Amino acid sequence: MRALYWDGSAARVIDRPTPTAGPGTAVVRVVWAGVCATDLQLCKGYLSFRGTLGHEFVGQVVEGPAEWMGKRVVGEINFGCGACAECQRGMARHCARRTVMGILDADGAFAERIEVPVENLHEVPDGVRDEAAVFVEPLAAAFEILEQVHVHAGLECTVLGDGKLGLLVAQVLHLTGARVLVVGKHAAKLAFLAKRGIATTMLESWSKKKADVVVEATGTAGGFEAAVAATRPRGKLILKSTVAATAPQDLAPLVVQEITVIGSRCGSFAPALRALRGGSVDVMPLVGGRVPLRDAARALEMAARPGMLKVLIDAS
Repeated sequence: MRALYWDGSAARVIDRPTPTAGPGTAVVRVVWAGVCATDLQLCKGYLSFRGTLGHEFVGQVVEGPAEWMGKRVVGEINFGCGACAECQRGMARHCARRTVMGILDADGAFAERIEVPVENLHEVPDGVRDEAAVFVEPLAAAFEILEQVHVHAGLECTVLGDGKLGLLVAQVLHLTGARVLVVGKHAAKLAFLAKRGIATTMLESWSKKKADVVVEATGTAGGFEAAVAATRPRGKLILKSTVAATAPQDLAPLVVQEITVIGSRCGSFAPALRALRGGSVDVMPLVGGRVPLRDAARALEMAARPGMLKVLIDAS
C-alpha cells in the first residue's frame, strides 16, 4: 500500500506492507486524514520519530471483528499495554509502554490502510460528513480542557494562538458561556470566530489584560512566556503546544503569582462526536486544502505555510 513515510530526513510516499488485523485489532481503509502541527514538529526532530505519519483520520473498517465490518470510524491514537496500573485506571494515554499512532513507535494514518485496536475505535454518527470527522481527534483535545478545569459562564479565558487547535479550543470554551478572547496573527481566522460571537484581537493590538484561564496554543517555544504574563494571580495556565524547539523559561512568576500550570493533550472522543453531530462546533471552514495521498509530501509543505488552515489528505 502507499504511505507517507518519514525517515528522519525526508517524507516520501512509498510502498509499505499492508497491515492485517490481529487479536483485538481492526484494519481501517483510510478515507481522509488531517495534517496536524505535531506532524510538522515530528519532521523537525520531535521525539525522533521514524515511520508513517498521521493521527487524524476517518475511514471504514475492512478487516477485523464482524460487528465492526463496514462501519465508518475514527480512532483514538494512544495504544496502551492494557496491563499496567494506568491502563487499568482507564488512562491508556498515560501508559508508560504505550505507542502513539504516527507519533511514537506506531505507524500512522497517512496511508491507504491502518491497523487500530478495536477498543480505540468510535463509530461516526450519521449526519457527520467524512471531512468533518477528521477533526474528532483535535476537537477531543480541545474538550479535554473542560475535564481538567471548571470553566463556567462569565469566567475570563484567553486563548493564545489562532491555529487549528486554537480555533477549536475557542469554540469549546465559548460553549460554556465563558468570556473568551482569542489572540492571533491572522485576520481571516479571527473573523471566523467573530462571526460566532467570540471576541478576538490581533497580537499587535492585544492589551495583555490578564485572564482567569489562559490556553497556550501558539505552537511555538516562546508561547509559554506570553501565556504566563497573561495569567491572573492564582489563575490556570493550560499548555497545549508540543514543539521540537526549546527555550529557557523563567519559572519565578509561576511561584510569585501562584499560577497553576496544567499540561493538556488528548481527550475523549464522545463529546467531540456529539458536538459535530449537533453542530455546536463548526469545523468545515477550517479546511484549507485537500491533497491526494500520492502527493502527501506536498500536504506537509502546504500545512507549514503561515496562516494555512487544516490540510486534508485524500487516501480513498
